[in-house]
Amino acid sequence: MTRPVTLFTGQWADLSLEVLAEKAAAWGYDGLELACWGDHFDVAAALADPDYCAGRRALLARHGLTVHAISNHLVGQAVCDRIDARHRDILPARVWGDGDPEGVRQRAAAEMADTARAAAGLGVEVVNGFTGSAIWHLLYSFPPVPASWIDEGFRDFSERWTPVLDVFAAEGVRFALEVHPTEIAFDIATAERALEAVDGHPAFGFNYDPSHLAYQGVDCVDFIRRFGDRIFHAHMKDVWWSARPTDAGVFGGHTEFGDPRRFWDFRSLGRGRVDFEAVIRALNQVGYHGPLSVEWEDAGMDREHGAREACEFVRRLAFPPSGAAFDAAFSSDE
Repeated sequence: MTRPVTLFTGQWADLSLEVLAEKAAAWGYDGLELACWGDHFDVAAALADPDYCAGRRALLARHGLTVHAISNHLVGQAVCDRIDARHRDILPARVWGDGDPEGVRQRAAAEMADTARAAAGLGVEVVNGFTGSAIWHLLYSFPPVPASWIDEGFRDFSERWTPVLDVFAAEGVRFALEVHPTEIAFDIATAERALEAVDGHPAFGFNYDPSHLAYQGVDCVDFIRRFGDRIFHAHMKDVWWSARPTDAGVFGGHTEFGDPRRFWDFRSLGRGRVDFEAVIRALNQVGYHGPLSVEWEDAGMDREHGAREACEFVRRLAFPPSGAAFDAAFSSDE
């Protein structure tokens, strides 16, 4: 079966869902991965209004679109983070509350549990998102960081997320962490440790996105092979990195996206350096049958042009796996 090509709506939250759905259908998408911000999907409304989820599906259906996953990255970020004023700008007022850090973390965890319930009401089985991290600021170990501090960070992640994951499991929904800088897992080594921290919880896995791995020097194809049974969703997103030294290295030099001094930058699909041929082949090999969801980002391109060409790129490349050995025609049972 051909995998649906969907568009993640997080970067389009300035548009109403009605407007974006009309555009996405015209660009050739099969569906949308709904972000839990803007007016695209409201967790509180989904739980309070018995008609809300049916209304979201009906809106998409009018444009010939489906939904296979929702995403709540912004609230998930606050579950484990060291909370500061930046979080107020990304969180719903009900989660921010009075801004007391521990209160924010607890309300964010409760909202993520509610997101699982809302996803079940919508009829989807995957929620993508972030976890936040109490130890991201310790990434570069100077002054030297005691190993016990890192252990404590993974323990904190486990204590805060395991009760949330239990709700996901009870609702028949899975949480897919987008492995990403600033999260508890940002490469293969930390993804392995995160899985261990939650004792391989069946509701915990990954939203695969090669763009957050490749420029770091992480083998984004090997990631698929390592965690094939834990890849619950896949983002199609490209990244470019320089073949030569630059003014701002992997850490970014406090530059903005699009700055020509950068070593790496997100690009429209097919215009970066991710080997998507290898990515698709690896996803086929591990039996991934879920959506291929375009997360479009490119500081140097008109986004509507980019969204259309990204859909076309994925459709050209995303061949289905073979159903038989290529040389089966040469064999005989006689």
